[in-house]
Amino acid sequence: MRALVVGGTGPTGPFIVDGLRQRGYEVAIFHRGTHEIPEIGPDIEHVHGDPHFPETIRDALGERTFDLVVATYGRLRHLAEHFVGRVGRLVSVGGFPVYKGFWDPYELHPPGMFVPVAEDGPTAGPDDNRFSHLIRSTEEAVLSSHPAATHFRYPYVYGPYQVAPVEWSVVRRILDRRPFVIVSDGGHALYTRGFAQNMAHAVLAAVDQPDRCAGQVYNCGDEVQYSVRQWVELIAEAMGTPIEVLSLPHELAAAGDPLLVDGGGFHRLLDLQKLRVDLGYHDVVPVRDAVERAVRWLVEHRPEPGGDVEERVGDAFDYDAEDRLAAAWGRALDGVRPLAPARAGDGYRPHAYAHPAAPGQASDHRNR
Repeated sequence: MRALVVGGTGPTGPFIVDGLRQRGYEVAIFHRGTHEIPEIGPDIEHVHGDPHFPETIRDALGERTFDLVVATYGRLRHLAEHFVGRVGRLVSVGGFPVYKGFWDPYELHPPGMFVPVAEDGPTAGPDDNRFSHLIRSTEEAVLSSHPAATHFRYPYVYGPYQVAPVEWSVVRRILDRRPFVIVSDGGHALYTRGFAQNMAHAVLAAVDQPDRCAGQVYNCGDEVQYSVRQWVELIAEAMGTPIEVLSLPHELAAAGDPLLVDGGGFHRLLDLQKLRVDLGYHDVVPVRDAVERAVRWLVEHRPEPGGDVEERVGDAFDYDAEDRLAAAWGRALDGVRPLAPARAGDGYRPHAYAHPAAPGQASDHRNR
């Protein structure tokens, strides 16, 4: 059996390639050749070409046929069109910005995506965000030309070879001995993340069960999800160095935007029930272990300060500005605290149901 992985050198690629080989496939990868990684050895065929354009796809692959194509990179609509009549089965990978309201929460009323949003949730239309609508139309094109294909909506994927590792915003600050990390609105926003090996496991589950997932679309993500604040604390725990989480209103917390993945403060949480029920998905790497592995890799492969990776992450690491903002915020809190109404007692609010002490008692000791 022959399989082609389009991509293969990103976060999930090595795990997919290894998983296919374990299943008896003769595997080749089709990529631009700009990133070579040691996990993809010389015994794997490399087809170099640009998977973004019909002519470059045709020039690189010609009339070659495959039993399976796993397309994790490139323009899926052009790849799907090329492989009509040339592949036994197609498994494709896109992204979760397909949903209406992902980039602009005010496309929905009330603003924000459903929490969590399932595969049949509202997706972007032609009058919504253009990028999201292109993702939706690509999904439709793939399934139109390959009705038995299986398509995955990847979340933010973390782990080695992530080209924009948002964890670096925390890791570098700890390495630089910063006292705090700024987060927006308490860091309570929820974003679906998936460790690379876990996401590859989801794709391979579809390879193993073609009849169950033919023509289906699946959300992906780790089974356990954490808020932004919890994510910061997991990273700090993995590094063995605590760091203060400084909460600021979203309007002031631009320094914390990289941790929001997309810069917004609304939830973007995927419903994973279909993946678990249809394909029996479970994490192969628990999240805490996955975070430790991702952090360790970043520490061992530190991005260049001010380089391409930090530019893609979108973090200026402007510590002077952060210190000034933190000091100003502290002064502002000191000024407004006397104006805040006091909380009753210790802040505990007893529930409203009566607990009479004796039969026939009209009310209890709290006059309920």
